[in-house]
Amino acid sequence: MNIRENLFELSETAGASGNEQNVSEKALEILRKYCPDAEIVNGNVTGRFGIRNENLPELVLDAHIDQIGFIVSYITEDGFIKTGNLGGIDRRLLPAQPVVIHGKSDVKGVICSIPPHLSDSNSVPSINDVAIDTGLTKSELEEIISLGDTITFDVKCRQLLNNRVTGGAFDDRSGITAVLYALDLLRQSDKPLKYNVTVIFSVQEELGERGAKIGAFAINPDVALAVDVSFAHATGENEMKCGKLGKGAMIGISPSLSRRISDELIDTAKKNNIPYQIEVMNGLTSTNADQYSVSRDGAETCTISIPLRNMHTPVEVIDLDDIRYTGELIYQFIINNS
Repeated sequence: MNIRENLFELSETAGASGNEQNVSEKALEILRKYCPDAEIVNGNVTGRFGIRNENLPELVLDAHIDQIGFIVSYITEDGFIKTGNLGGIDRRLLPAQPVVIHGKSDVKGVICSIPPHLSDSNSVPSINDVAIDTGLTKSELEEIISLGDTITFDVKCRQLLNNRVTGGAFDDRSGITAVLYALDLLRQSDKPLKYNVTVIFSVQEELGERGAKIGAFAINPDVALAVDVSFAHATGENEMKCGKLGKGAMIGISPSLSRRISDELIDTAKKNNIPYQIEVMNGLTSTNADQYSVSRDGAETCTISIPLRNMHTPVEVIDLDDIRYTGELIYQFIINNS
C-alpha cells in the first residue's frame, strides 16, 4: 500500500463535520479492498475484516473521518458569506486564507483581511467577524450556496524534506491511513488473529465524538483502539506535552484508558522493535476512546496517536514513517505470535 498516495487522496477530499459524504465514499472504496462487505451506517464507514471466530474477542479500530471547517450562517447584501465554526478553528490564522464553499457546486473564496495600514488592532478575530469574499453578488451566491452548507480550507498536500509532508485534514486522515496500512499487512499475513476486527471511520468527532457514540453502542466491542493524532513538538512548545516527529506512535496512558491494553501495546512495540512514544493524560483523552470506554458495559480502550504539528490548520505536518510505525504496531497487536 502506498501510504503517501492514500493519505494525500483522503486528505484532499473534503469532509467537514456533518458533511463527510464525499470523503466517506472515498474511504469506503479503499476499505472494501480489505473488508468487501464494508458499508456506510449512520454516517460511519464500517467494515469487518476476515472470517469471524465466535471464540475471539471483538476489537474495534476507530479513526475519525471528519475535519474541522465552517458552516454558512448568512449571506450579506453585498455578497459576503458569514460563517460559524465546525470544530476548534485556530482563529489566529484565518485572515487571507483561501477556502472552498461546498454548495450545489464548489465555490472558491478567500477570508477577508483588513490591511495593516487600515487597522489599529492586532486582536484575534472572532468567528463572527469572519467574512468570505467569492467575487459573486448575493443573488448569484444564492443560486449556488444555501445556509448550512459547509466550508473547508482550500489546500493541497505537499512533500517536505525527508519523509515529512504538509496538508490539511491529516487530523485524522493520517489515522485512517494507518488503519488501512495495518489491514494491508493483515491481508498479506498467514498469522492467526487474536481478535475479530471491525473498522470504523467515524463521523463528527470534532463536534463531540458523535459517530463514535453510535459505533460503540452498535458494535459493543471488548477492546477498542482509537487511532488519532496528537501534538508533535515544534519550536516554542513545551516538550513535556508533546511527542516528536519520526519517533513512532504515541501510546496513551490515562486513568480513563485500559492500563492492560497500554502495557500490551508497549510490550508489542518492544518485542517487534517498533519505535513508540508514551503520551500521558491525566483524565479524558478528548478522542473517540472516551466513548468506547463507557459505552454499554465498557470496552478496554487505548489511544494510538500519530504526532502532528500545527493541529487544526491548513499546514499540518506529519512524518510518513509515523503512519507506518502506527500501522505496524496495530498489526502486531492483532496477530497471534504465540
